[in-house]
Amino acid sequence: MRRYAVVFAAVFLALTALCANAAQDNPFDRHPIHFAEIQGVSIAYQDMGARDGEPVLLVMGLGAQMLHWGDTLVQRLIDSGYRVVLLDNRDAGLSQKFYELSAPPVWWMLLKQKVGLAGEPPYTLQDMAADAVGLLDHLQIERAHIVGASMGGMIVQIIAAEYPQRVSSMTSIMSSSGAPELPESKPEAIEALALAAQGADSRAQRIQNGVFIARAIGSPQFFDEVHARNLARRVANRGSYGPGMLRQLQAIMANGDRSPLLEQITVPSLVVHGEADPLLPIAHGRDTAEKIPAARFAAIPGMAHALEPRVSELVLRELVPFLRAKQQLAAD
Repeated sequence: MRRYAVVFAAVFLALTALCANAAQDNPFDRHPIHFAEIQGVSIAYQDMGARDGEPVLLVMGLGAQMLHWGDTLVQRLIDSGYRVVLLDNRDAGLSQKFYELSAPPVWWMLLKQKVGLAGEPPYTLQDMAADAVGLLDHLQIERAHIVGASMGGMIVQIIAAEYPQRVSSMTSIMSSSGAPELPESKPEAIEALALAAQGADSRAQRIQNGVFIARAIGSPQFFDEVHARNLARRVANRGSYGPGMLRQLQAIMANGDRSPLLEQITVPSLVVHGEADPLLPIAHGRDTAEKIPAARFAAIPGMAHALEPRVSELVLRELVPFLRAKQQLAAD
């Protein structure tokens, strides 16, 4: 019996060590969360990697948290020698919520947009761009490679056009120019958007919704339910906030067509888009790249509107060489 007890103890210790190593492999848990007061708004951020590395600022999308960048992409950038800075946009994640402000339902905003009545948002994408630049100021970072996904792509487009002196390069992932003639989202993607905006009363329901949304807008080819559920748990632990997502959506709709703005961008630019994106079909990415002078466009087969681990690997194949080339150009 004593022998079995020893074996059990050894197995338990081994499993404990494996779990500890797994936790250490997660860059988000390995680095502390900080808060900065920017434009009177409390912004949550994480600062990872080598302090003397080239800074890369990652800006996430509608209602999403910095966690949605995923361990794969963030860790690879750290391993490549970059200083990686991430933030939760205002009204999302651990950043300040605007509880006192109202937000109309998704269907009402979509209806108003169709008839050309976007309305006045409580804050703008320009405000969110200024939050990101303010974070660079807070960290005393003069210039950074800026990378944005979905709404985050729209935000970094604005930063590249309006703050070019702060930008080493710009990468817009699964985003859009906002041009009105571009194809609409698929119905299942709109349904997922509406579900996300509704929020949930319990942690269990938030996790369930997170998995449903990940499946609806993610890649049929690369969807990983175990990963989606684990990510949904981690996001639920930080809380989700439907009204904030609706206010961010108001900001997107009010911003409208950024085509004239894109034509002003002079910084080195990469546009990455999935060929299977149901929320922003690939025409959105192509149009964005065509309107940014000298932008490079990379279409990812099978990629939809999420950064699953295998999709992140494909995105990194485009992103890391692009960043390195711009570094080398600056060094020369």
